[in-house]
Amino acid sequence: MRKGVIGTSLPRKEDVPLLTGAARFAGDVQRPGMLHAHILRSPFAHARLLSLNAGPALELPGVHAVLTQEDLPPAARAIPMRMFAQQDLEGYLQPPLAGGVVRYSGEPVAMVVADSRYEAEDAAELVEVDYSELPVVLRPDEALEEEAPRLHTGPNRAGGFRIEFGDVDRAFAEAHLVVEERLEVGRHAAVPLETRGLVAEVDELTGMLVVYGAAKIPHVNRRILARLLDRPEERIRLVELNVGGGFGARGEFYPEDFLIPFCALRLRRPVAWVEDREEHMRACNHSREQVHDVAIALAKDGRFLALRDRFLNNTGAYIRTHGLVVPGMTAALLPGPYRWSAYRCDASQVVTNKTPAGTYRAPGRYEANFVRERLIDVAAHRLRLDPVELRRRNLIARDDMPYPTGTHTDGHPVVYDSGDYALLLEKGLARFGWEEMRRWRDSAPHRGIGVGFFVEKSGIARWEYARVEVTNRGETHVYSGGASLGQGLETVLAQVAADTLGVRYDDVSVFHGDTATIPDGMGAFGSRAATLGGSAVLRGATRLRERLLELAADELEIAPEDLDLVDDAVIARGAPATRVSLSALFELARPARALGSNTQPGLSEEAYFLSEDMTFPYGLHCAAVEIDAETGGVAIERYTVAYDLGRAINPQLVEGQVVGGAAQGVAGALLEELAYDEGGQLVAGSFMDYLLPTAGEAPFVDVLITEDAPTSRNPLGAKGAGEGGTAAAGAAIANAVADALAAEPTRLPITPERVLTLAREGAR
Repeated sequence: MRKGVIGTSLPRKEDVPLLTGAARFAGDVQRPGMLHAHILRSPFAHARLLSLNAGPALELPGVHAVLTQEDLPPAARAIPMRMFAQQDLEGYLQPPLAGGVVRYSGEPVAMVVADSRYEAEDAAELVEVDYSELPVVLRPDEALEEEAPRLHTGPNRAGGFRIEFGDVDRAFAEAHLVVEERLEVGRHAAVPLETRGLVAEVDELTGMLVVYGAAKIPHVNRRILARLLDRPEERIRLVELNVGGGFGARGEFYPEDFLIPFCALRLRRPVAWVEDREEHMRACNHSREQVHDVAIALAKDGRFLALRDRFLNNTGAYIRTHGLVVPGMTAALLPGPYRWSAYRCDASQVVTNKTPAGTYRAPGRYEANFVRERLIDVAAHRLRLDPVELRRRNLIARDDMPYPTGTHTDGHPVVYDSGDYALLLEKGLARFGWEEMRRWRDSAPHRGIGVGFFVEKSGIARWEYARVEVTNRGETHVYSGGASLGQGLETVLAQVAADTLGVRYDDVSVFHGDTATIPDGMGAFGSRAATLGGSAVLRGATRLRERLLELAADELEIAPEDLDLVDDAVIARGAPATRVSLSALFELARPARALGSNTQPGLSEEAYFLSEDMTFPYGLHCAAVEIDAETGGVAIERYTVAYDLGRAINPQLVEGQVVGGAAQGVAGALLEELAYDEGGQLVAGSFMDYLLPTAGEAPFVDVLITEDAPTSRNPLGAKGAGEGGTAAAGAAIANAVADALAAEPTRLPITPERVLTLAREGAR
């Protein structure tokens, strides 16, 4: 067998088309007779929709249709949730087109379809809409006040839950020290390089509805689309193209994911839609915004006694397909890598007049890690303890694994599978050069160092599909129910297949994202590609290898245990000249020959992999910052992420994931904020005002990958790699700023204005 492919930094299979210009994105799709759609969006954050007259727009040459809510079928009046749907939230779901009331600036009101995008945009300006403005509420705490405007028929607290274990009240009553703060995480978003886009058409020969531009969860979205269209799933095909980034936001089911296919069916013409950046900023999922009233109870020696939190998650105007997943993850993982004798968390999902919110890289955990790690530093300062030492005293021990936390997600208990948190802490500090950076900090004013520890989750949604085949040319094809958002899916699955079968990595091709060739799958989210998708490929490849050896054994008249599969042939051990090629085995497995010898035709094996429990990678962020007390600028001197993910299938890919994630996490800590004015208008709706980091702001990130705690929950021993680079960036940066200014940041992002305020507080 060709072992050693797993664990090697092989070049990415995805890169050649991207580097040569052969990649195909949604905006590249051209179909004969294609029409173009434009979405007319509400200019108001909250208003009654009194009337809509599309007549003048329809008179414009080149206009084919103007759709309003009245044109939609009854089954399409609300987009359903796909996750955390255990609560009755039907009254808060978003319709594809507004009717009666608009609840955020940017909500779709009508769709215009014309010969070109320009004609569609011109026609949209002629649609006469009469609005009557209503009061606006933007903050989640204000939305819960008695006099706040009610956005839906139900209360503004759309849903929520409590997680609790231990005697919280007693722990706080007996504590030596209680630290309580209001901590907030501001609203920001994924902002991928490629905005959303779709092309839909009907194949008139077969009646198949084909949608190009699917991402993240093609099979799940096909099920949702079939339900909304009242159409059989088998008559809908979703095709994933190249995707310019996802990070949680791309690929969820949005109003346009129904409207474009619906219009293609209605007009029997291909229909295309690609949003511009301003439209993306107003319409695509936002994320992060939470307000926490959190407290920690400590013993005199610094031992953690209890953690208590009440937080509000600002979900915007509607609850979208994620349901309660973000607050659910916050509450489940807020305890982090520490021991707590008692814990209580009350989570509320609150609607406001902002763009609906969903997931973004490390959703719910970025927020939880900031809140917990920030509060631990505040407690350390009040106890006059070193913040690292306070953490060290409270870490869960390796011998306690698997460790039931006492929390749950979607009713499923959270049990940490494996980990040596103390070892990673020491490795991470050493890699960062903690003692050296303490001396650096003390050598000049306005310098600070900080850490953020975290436990992540991976392998969400529990199962995945794969099929592994040998072709007539002796090459290997892998079909996966996963999806690619740039994370290296094809590379990782090819490495698993090559390592398991014993074939060359270059001879493996990976296919994904087309519902016509792959019967089912759960897609790409929650760091699941390697853990679940890779395990399904390993299972299918193992079965296929056994069949190949058995088939070769019959042909060579040698026992299977005396054979090896190497590169493109099965060979006899000790006598490599005795061999049969994979292409020859393919011919032996053709139906006429196979059925005649009472064996299974073809060289293909399907496999599903199921893991009832998630895996939990973990890590440490260390940051050193220097602050300009006159401008409020924060310069990052050194940044290190130590991350244990059990087993790294491709270390270079893991490092790339961590570096990219850290850049996004640091940006959320210092720069990115989706600000609104009093009327609910997004005032950071372009890159002039929404501050993405450039190469000048993104720090060099030193990455330490460790493999000290492989998981037993999948045969690869691997945990997810996609979100650890982001997870604790806000916590580490905030703690470093606090150290530099002798003041306690309580809100992200820590913009220059907030830095100057903190500097004044520290000076006092």
